[in-house]
Amino acid sequence: ARMFLRLLSDIQWRAANPKWRGMTSSRRSTSTTAEPHPVSLPAQAQVVICGGGITGTSVAYHLSKMGWKDIVLLEQGRLAAGTTRFCAGIVSTARPMSIELKMAHYSNKLYEQLEQETGVPTGYTKTGSISLAQTQDRLISLKRIASSLNVMGIPCEIITPKEAVQLHPLINIHDLVGAMYVPEDALVTSANVSLALATAASRNGVQIHERTSVSHVTVQKGRVTGVETDRGRIQCQYFVNCAGQWAYELGHSGEEPVHIPLHACEHFYLLTHPLTEPLSSSLPTVVDPDGRIYVRNWQGGILSGGFEKNPKPLFTEGRNQLEIQNLQEDWDHFGPLLSALLRRMPGLEALQIMQLVNCPESFTPDMRCIMGESPTARGYFVLAGMNSAGISYGGGAGKYLAEWMVNGYPSDNVWPLDLKRFGTLQSSRTFLRHRVMEVMPLMCDLKVPRWDFQTGRQLRTSPLYDRLDAQGARWMEKHGFERVKYFVPPGNDLLDLGHSKTFYKPDWFDIVGAEVKCCKEAVCVIDMSSFTKFEISSTGDQALESLQYLFSNDLDVPVGHVVHTGMLNEKGGYENDCSIARLSKRSFFMISPTDQQVHCWAWLKNRLPDDSNLTLEDVTWKYTALNLIGPRAVDVLSELSYAPMTAEHFPSLFCKEMSVGYANGIRVMSITHTGEPGFVLYIPIEYALHVYNEVMNMGQKYGIRNAGYYALRSLRIEKFFAFWGQDLDAFTTPMECGREFQVKLEKGMDFVGQEALLEQKQNGVYKRFTMFILEDHDTDMDLWPWWGEPIFRNGRYVGKTTSSAYSYTLERHVCLGFVHNFDEKTGEELVVTTDFINQGEYEIDIAGQRFQAKAKLYPFSSLFTQRRRKDEVELSGYQRE
Repeated sequence: ARMFLRLLSDIQWRAANPKWRGMTSSRRSTSTTAEPHPVSLPAQAQVVICGGGITGTSVAYHLSKMGWKDIVLLEQGRLAAGTTRFCAGIVSTARPMSIELKMAHYSNKLYEQLEQETGVPTGYTKTGSISLAQTQDRLISLKRIASSLNVMGIPCEIITPKEAVQLHPLINIHDLVGAMYVPEDALVTSANVSLALATAASRNGVQIHERTSVSHVTVQKGRVTGVETDRGRIQCQYFVNCAGQWAYELGHSGEEPVHIPLHACEHFYLLTHPLTEPLSSSLPTVVDPDGRIYVRNWQGGILSGGFEKNPKPLFTEGRNQLEIQNLQEDWDHFGPLLSALLRRMPGLEALQIMQLVNCPESFTPDMRCIMGESPTARGYFVLAGMNSAGISYGGGAGKYLAEWMVNGYPSDNVWPLDLKRFGTLQSSRTFLRHRVMEVMPLMCDLKVPRWDFQTGRQLRTSPLYDRLDAQGARWMEKHGFERVKYFVPPGNDLLDLGHSKTFYKPDWFDIVGAEVKCCKEAVCVIDMSSFTKFEISSTGDQALESLQYLFSNDLDVPVGHVVHTGMLNEKGGYENDCSIARLSKRSFFMISPTDQQVHCWAWLKNRLPDDSNLTLEDVTWKYTALNLIGPRAVDVLSELSYAPMTAEHFPSLFCKEMSVGYANGIRVMSITHTGEPGFVLYIPIEYALHVYNEVMNMGQKYGIRNAGYYALRSLRIEKFFAFWGQDLDAFTTPMECGREFQVKLEKGMDFVGQEALLEQKQNGVYKRFTMFILEDHDTDMDLWPWWGEPIFRNGRYVGKTTSSAYSYTLERHVCLGFVHNFDEKTGEELVVTTDFINQGEYEIDIAGQRFQAKAKLYPFSSLFTQRRRKDEVELSGYQRE
């Protein structure tokens, strides 16, 4: 009781007072003059949260629910007076990404019971939502989302235009081809949801202080030690940046900057007076992505906004204000959205407009929110950049971050949202301004597989970029690094940007097929310079001992050997999947996926001993990597190096420094990351162009050609190779994906994750990585699988695909994914055995259409390296690679 009274006196809001409950937005937007602070700040706390919007209050709520009580939440203005106050209040679960869907679903369930829990009215109304499709491609994208919702147990159905107008009589359906109806989507009063979360947190012991600004966070020896505010210092172990659009500035305010790449744009919506016959409060929300608008009922009238094609970034110079006031109306700018609204609902033409609201919303470079711990400051957590979905994600995101802080990890794979997916390179103000101008329209644009951002490009490039570009390279971007998708042959100009945007067979199909054929029959070169490259060395045995503890395979191998290994967490899951070459007794060269550069560095720095004799160096930029794939790679390299490269002299998984052409010090490894024969050359960048030219000139007589990552993807998937970030994640263990051979449980010393793996070895696994070959799928006419498609066994949902590719060898599509075994009655997860996999009849669901698939636990034998007709392919033979 005393805690609650202190809260009331300090922030002067009345959760139980009718005046508070009825408080309107106009009252909240009054000027924010300074008020006295009856209660001083505590001198210390376990956690300090900055930001009193939906994310900050959600984190406080969930931390207090998990038993942490020594928490202080600071808000520079008043609670829920920032972007949260202006939220449209739409809680939508129709999300294409699995983790976002789960967050939104949890938020919906949380808000539904929040008023009963706290006594604070939240305005929660289950209205449902209707997403409209004006084109067949849009309908396909909705069907893919509907498949995901249905297997999660969220009611959802694809409906006809006539059914849509029965649900919402104002909709004009003349140009619609279909729609998706999600009956459990809801509406809330966003500010009140935030206040309800704050009320519950306060009752659980959280101290909340308004009118308190954080100036900077202090960090010593890489750890958060305290927070400086305009009311004094608070010592703390954890700091959570939930400062919304100000998260970027706050992250850069300390001596140790924390890079949080987000940028604000103006977001418009209009409010109307009630209709002559006021709209029902239960009328579904309408989302018309092709018209770029959303419409919900609001006090008998409507609230309608959207995401225009020409957004207006703001605060690029870092301009700040305490509470967000309503920005300037701009009817000219809102005009196209208003026209789209009246086309969709012509009956609103005579409606009286009350106000055009203009407020800032924060957007991130990849349209996904940002959460997680800083790679440079332990104990500094972030939850921000909600991309106009703060109320939908707020509950679930706060839950995941609280779990992360309390347990050391969240309960699901949140890597797609992890702060460490970004580096410092995405924190340029110019980059962010340009990127969010692209991102905001993309909120409504049709996102087919393999689409690429067009802004912020050519940021990180290989020394060979111009050379490859001149030869027809088509580019994609990963972690800011330009990588080749494929090469358009001379005179073949069919690939302009728009043509590749399809859910069906893409127009690069034959081009990639030719590159794959060359990889199998001759030799191809793929520039893989973007791979993350670290060197770990020591004066004594410190490097070996540390790596033996941090990695699951045995790294005490002879000099020159290459080891595939996982960097596991305590639960046995993959934090990284990499190849490590032993360069000398005391030096190791580590190759990791491109997007591991920040994550892997932070993981190692936080776990390697603080020893001046042990050195970790990021050498990604020092080396260009050329992957020579194919049976003739050995001939090209032999002639260039005047050294025998056959298996007897250069065995598989071997590394050696060699001369190639005139260049010395080239690290040559006998791996290709595809299962095909060949070598990867790690070339000091000053020699890159020379070595590339030499390889291409020498390779001409062997039929050499350039290739890209699409060919590599096809090769690795048909060989059943799992990639981290797509197939492997922190919740996947080697035992679950057939990689027991990359684990040495008895290597003579303990390693991270060992106990979890021993337990799995004894008790079995609850999911198995499986390969599926589509059997009744027409590559030319049917929708293609990409990733995230539901897998059905004997008619029951058992998992999702993680990656897919067309196998030019098998002439069929191959999907990789995880199969679970759920008890039919209880839903409890059961052990997945080999027999369980082999004895099932499988189907893959692509946008609601199911295709029969053959399941395999091992890749196909070399029997299928020859191109054969479909009716000649016998799908029963396979062997262990």
